Amino acid sequence: MCVCVCKPAYDTSLTDAQWAVIEPLLPRRDPRRGGRPLKFPRRLVLDTILYVLGTGCAWRLVPHDLVPWDAAYRWFRAWTADGTWDRVHDTLRERVRIADGRDPQPSAAVLDSQSVRTSEGGESVGFDAGKRVRGRKRHLLVDTCGLVLRPATPS
Repeated sequence: MCVCVCKPAYDTSLTDAQWAVIEPLLPRRDPRRGGRPLKFPRRLVLDTILYVLGTGCAWRLVPHDLVPWDAAYRWFRAWTADGTWDRVHDTLRERVRIADGRDPQPSAAVLDSQSVRTSEGGESVGFDAGKRVRGRKRHLLVDTCGLVLRPATPS
């Protein structure tokens, strides 16, 4: 796979400009703490994670020119546990608001909901009579620009 020179290998791969913005937001490995050197470049790990999230494929179905699925999944879980994804999201949201000429921290929010059809049964399935949809309802807290403040919570 051609890294950083040609066009990205997949539609979900980061461009050089996107990587330049996201790289400083990812946690750095401290060599003084020990441990072995990284086996895969962090950009390729992130491209693998974005491939899975963007395509919706199973982790085990990741193409062979990306990072092995178990390594990418381990990084994804570690970054989820230590709050890296939340920090990246919040920082990018603040940058978008500043570029839009707004205060980085929103002063107002809107509760938005979405009805989603599901095929699974159980207690979590309901019926939205207004939209005539059988499934789940998920809620988001967004600012006035439509940027997510709190992730979806099923109800």
